[in-house]
Parts: sequence; structure tokens; C-alpha cells
Amino acid sequence: MTTFTTTVTQMYTLPQVEGETDVVVNVLYQVTGVDGEYTANIGGSQQMTIQQGASFTPYADLTEAQVIGWLDPSAISNAEACVQGQINSMITPPISPSNQPLPWGA
Repeated sequence: MTTFTTTVTQMYTLPQVEGETDVVVNVLYQVTGVDGEYTANIGGSQQMTIQQGASFTPYADLTEAQVIGWLDPSAISNAEACVQGQINSMITPPISPSNQPLPWGA
């Protein structure tokens, strides 16, 4: 069984947006899957906007869990599916066709 972990790798900010400072506008993340001895990962990014009426957390007070909570669940789910495909290919490598000489010679 694969265990998935999402980590934030980078955040881009603008100095000021709608009166708030150091506003996160882009989050880069990595989804990693581990299944026994097999590990695979894929990166992603998501643009952010300030939601009207939402509370604002100063940049210095953000936690990784909070930022991960901002990410689109379907994007994370799709990333996990891609990582699972990578792991499945490691566990059972796909068979590729091979070029063979013609049976009637050259």
C-alpha cells in the first residue's frame, strides 16, 4: 500500500495585495508516494487569490498544513494517481516491444 505525503517546496509572494503584505500568490508542492522499497514523486503548483471575507494569516505565521489545505484536492488526487502509476511501473516494469530481424534474412 502506498503512503502519500504532500510538502510545500516554495511559495511566491507579492509585497502588497488589497492592503495585505507578503501575500502568497503561487505555491509549489511535491507529492511523494512510498510503497515498501519504491518511492516516486511529482511536483505541482497552484496560483492563489485572496478570498473576499476570508481571514488573512500573515506570512510569518503560516504553517505548511494550512498552505496544503489551500491546495485543490483534485490536483493532489491527480498527482497521487500519477505517483502511483510510477510506483506500479517500478514494481511491474512494462514490457516494451523489441525489433527483431526478419525471419527470412537480409
